[in-house]
Amino acid sequence: MNIINIGILAHVDAGKTTLTESLLYASGAISEPGSVEKGTTRTDTMLLERQRGITIQAAVTSFQWHRCKVNIVDTPGHMDFLAEVYRSLAVLDGLSW
Repeated sequence: MNIINIGILAHVDAGKTTLTESLLYASGAISEPGSVEKGTTRTDTMLLERQRGITIQAAVTSFQWHRCKVNIVDTPGHMDFLAEVYRSLAVLDGLSW
């Protein structure tokens, strides 16, 4: 099986988590996309993330697409959490599950 690793990186409020939810939904991995505004996304699991509607801690999720396993790393966009983005980039360089 082929593995594709995707890091979602952009500035704050660009829609990274929403894109992640859309990819999970389009692939059939979830039956309904979550909402950042409602606090129902798969990757924002911390209470503070759900309360503020921002990603603080990078999160990994995956889905199957044809014969590929697609790993997604949803990263924070706020500059206060830039170190978390750098850690995610290091993981993406060597990610293979």
